[in-house]
Amino acid sequence: MALLQRFSCRRFAPAPLTDSEMGHLLEAARWAPSAGNVQPWRFVAVTSPRRRQSLARSAGQEFVADAPVVIAVCAVPEESARRYGERGRSLYVLQDTAAATQNILIAASELGLASCWVGAFDEASAAKALGLPAGWRPVALVPVGHPLEAPPRRERRPATEIVIFLTD
Repeated sequence: MALLQRFSCRRFAPAPLTDSEMGHLLEAARWAPSAGNVQPWRFVAVTSPRRRQSLARSAGQEFVADAPVVIAVCAVPEESARRYGERGRSLYVLQDTAAATQNILIAASELGLASCWVGAFDEASAAKALGLPAGWRPVALVPVGHPLEAPPRRERRPATEIVIFLTD
């Protein structure tokens, strides 16, 4: 499974992604599920070194600038709110963009690329670096590229600790 190869990479080769690779990642994001099929997201693919550096500063994580591309996953809360009110604005839009982000991560692994889900960043600073219009919220930054590091061995809690079956 491609998702078992996924890891949070923080060291990238400078080689750019091909148009085919970028298309595959963005198509995977586009096909994520969303509440009511509203698709309240926008994807900003950042290859500009200056803007990647600004995003890295907004996150306080320099490795963000080292990836050849950073895909900013942005939410448009009012699109969800038009259909679902406050629950759409405050919850569904975030669930929807999280699903799209996960699709990007898995698609990157499928292509032999590496990525990292960065959620710790100053939202206003990132929005400014991206030149976002009013009403769009950056919710995830996903640096993507060819890895310069091997996937570390990861552990997961056993299913017996985290899965609950209700049978009645």
